[in-house]
Amino acid sequence: MPALLSPLVKRYFVFVVLILLIFACLLSQSAHLRNTLSSHAPTAEMGSATKSGSRLPKYKFTAVTGYFKHDSQPRGPGYEAVTLPSLGLINKTYPGEDTLTPPTKDKESTPWERFAHHLSALNQESPPTTTYKLLYYTRHGQGYHNVKESEVGTPAWESHWARLDGDGKTVWADAHLTPLGEDQARAVNQFLLYESGLLPGSTQGEMGTLPLPTRHYVSPLTRCIQTCQLAFKGIAGDDSHPNMEIKVPPFKPVIKEMVRERLGIHTCDRRSSKSWLEKHFLAGAGAGKVFTFEPGFKEEDALWVPDVRETITQHAARIQLFLEDVFDDGEDHIVSVTAHSGSALALYEVIGHPEVRLAPGALVPILIKAERL
Repeated sequence: MPALLSPLVKRYFVFVVLILLIFACLLSQSAHLRNTLSSHAPTAEMGSATKSGSRLPKYKFTAVTGYFKHDSQPRGPGYEAVTLPSLGLINKTYPGEDTLTPPTKDKESTPWERFAHHLSALNQESPPTTTYKLLYYTRHGQGYHNVKESEVGTPAWESHWARLDGDGKTVWADAHLTPLGEDQARAVNQFLLYESGLLPGSTQGEMGTLPLPTRHYVSPLTRCIQTCQLAFKGIAGDDSHPNMEIKVPPFKPVIKEMVRERLGIHTCDRRSSKSWLEKHFLAGAGAGKVFTFEPGFKEEDALWVPDVRETITQHAARIQLFLEDVFDDGEDHIVSVTAHSGSALALYEVIGHPEVRLAPGALVPILIKAERL
């Protein structure tokens, strides 16, 4: 009997050792991703914020719902939100509306004018530690990675194709927009021009003129920069607009690392070098190339790793850092963010907003309250 048991014991021992080695490898990979995030973050403050989760958040962020139809749209993978007329602003009354002076004696204030007044009042009447901002959040248009995933199906994409740079015919590493994706971004542009009154011949309905964002942020992945560039074309603080009665804020988008899509494994989420982005999108490089890098932006992508996928919890922690930067960056009440579907879901996780998925090229409003801790 002992002679029979000995090989079984040996096999069991080898099996246990293999299991322990696999577990240790997984722990090592997870630690590698955490260390990469902390040691290569774009600023010292961001780096310290990711070290072993020890840093306490600077702000508590809360979604302020009930102002836009987007807040009550269906959840789950079977629905994708699209851009709504007037961004789905709900026509309602606000406290203190009697102090709002109509634009003319013969014309009542529009819903957008009343909302803008209400947003300003929220910021003026809140404690110094509390701030409200309205985000115009745009998901990038269709990219070549989206096409490939649709072609092969999500299981095959996740297990094989997402790890490759392309298939010999199409490249999706740091995926660019497809022609359809470019058209989706141009549709956002037409929406903004029309709703803001900048499009010649446009007339606003009962909801009034859409206020334009006064600060812009964008993911460093090419499809997002392309989307932002096309979506805000012709919307800038210069003298080129046919309707100069409308005050147009400057368009100087800042490229921000922390608002990127989930990191790791998927080559579509590995960004291009700073030099390449600078050549194609930065100020001084040609017409429409007005983007700038945030301080500390690195030459190479130090966040993406080929063997570990960032968890949803880690992604949400990154978006927390992004929002802290946004709320520390000036007193602008309306800002634009051009990023990803995954980043939107992570943002919703941070602020407690219903997780409504976004269609490619969708622009949705998200009102956020920030309380400094």
